[in-house]
Amino acid sequence: MIQARRFSHATFETPDLERQIDYFTQVVGLQVAARENGHVHLATKVGDLVLQVKKSDAARCATLAFQVDPHLDVADIRKGLEAEGVRGELQSDAAPGVPKAVVFDDPKGTRIEVFAGQAPIAKNQPVAGIGPLKLGHLAFCVDDPKAFADFYCKVMGFRVSDWIQDWFVFLRCGADHHTINFVRGKRTMMHHVAFELKDWSQIQTAMDFLGSKSIPLAWGPGRHGPGHNIYTYHRNPDDQIIELFTELDKMLDESLGYFEPRPWHRDRPQVPKVWNEARDIWGQPPTPDYIRQRG
Repeated sequence: MIQARRFSHATFETPDLERQIDYFTQVVGLQVAARENGHVHLATKVGDLVLQVKKSDAARCATLAFQVDPHLDVADIRKGLEAEGVRGELQSDAAPGVPKAVVFDDPKGTRIEVFAGQAPIAKNQPVAGIGPLKLGHLAFCVDDPKAFADFYCKVMGFRVSDWIQDWFVFLRCGADHHTINFVRGKRTMMHHVAFELKDWSQIQTAMDFLGSKSIPLAWGPGRHGPGHNIYTYHRNPDDQIIELFTELDKMLDESLGYFEPRPWHRDRPQVPKVWNEARDIWGQPPTPDYIRQRG
């Protein structure tokens, strides 16, 4: 087993490259850090790589990239994967700021890149649009969420944070309550990608900004139960769900549970559980536009 520590970036394929670049820079508020080898590399306003976008026939999330202990060697990463029966290949310059990575495919064919060292790829500078702090998490529709949760826990050291009944699992690899989610759906596809904002006031500003661009909300604002984050969702030009969130639970000490006292916690301490009751603290139910992603 290897131990993923941080969700670094994802690679999106799109049939309309310039349209996606315009959306992620002018609406989401990322900056173009580089263009090379058919990829456009997008960074946050603090300079961290969060997305790579490249042209293809269909829109999809093709790759996820995770960082492990910076002191590990790529040989150690390969050994950890091979111990779980996964064959990894060494790749040089997998992304800007990542000199070496070990790559393999997960059970649904998404390419996984694992690396130890990474450097910022852009300068800290003002951006257009909303301007998130980081890439927070990404969710996939799959036929069997438990099987994928088992794979990610066994091979990459993820831990289960919560379940919604038996159809939605929340997995973490660092302090954030969830980094990768799997939800049961009829098609295998990305369900949504989430960017973290600074606070509730930035969520309000983001909604005003989306309204000024005539981009409707698919769901929110509200506060989820699992993770307790404030959320809002909309769709990008490729019809993919984009979540903007803040105030996600942190696992500051895993032996103590979600040890970040807040008045909306129903349990004390908050520990992994299966949510069967109402799953939002407040907010309206999801719209049909949001729910259709699982179809």
